[in-house]
Amino acid sequence: MNSRVYTLAKRFKNKYFGTICFRVKAHSSVIAKHLNPEEKLYYVFCGQKGGLNKEIFNSCVVALTNERILVATKRVLWGYFLTNVKPELYNDLKVESGILFGRILIDTVKEKIAISNLSKSSLREVETAITTYIDKYKNKKLEKKEEKKEETKE
Repeated sequence: MNSRVYTLAKRFKNKYFGTICFRVKAHSSVIAKHLNPEEKLYYVFCGQKGGLNKEIFNSCVVALTNERILVATKRVLWGYFLTNVKPELYNDLKVESGILFGRILIDTVKEKIAISNLSKSSLREVETAITTYIDKYKNKKLEKKEEKKEETKE
C-alpha cells in the first residue's frame, strides 16, 4: 500500500509543481503504516502543515480514506506525527488564496488543521475532493439511520 500512497502524492506534486513539499516518500510511508487492511484511499495530496507560508520545512502528506482523514509528517531523524480526523468530527473547510500560494484550513471539533504552500491551481481540486468526501460520508450515515428507522417501525 506504501507505493499507492506515494504514487498518488507524487502525482499530485507533479501535477501542481508549484506546491512546496519535501520528503514525500517518507511522509507517505507513515500513512501506509497506519492504513487498516480494509481501508481504501480516495485522495492524497501534500503541502506544508501549519498556517504560515514561511514554514517550508513542515511538509506533510494528507490522505482521505473511506474511514478517516490522515495527516502525516515523518521527522528527519526518528519518529513521526500522525493526525487522525474522523469525518464525524469535521466542521468546516476554508480555502485561502494568496499571490503565489494557497492554504486549506480544515476545522474539526477539537482543532484546526492548516495545510499551506499549495499551488493556487490545486486549491479547487483539493477543496472539491474534501467536500465530496465529507458529503459521501454524511449521505451514507443518513442512509443507515433511515434503514434503522424502517427496521424499528416494522
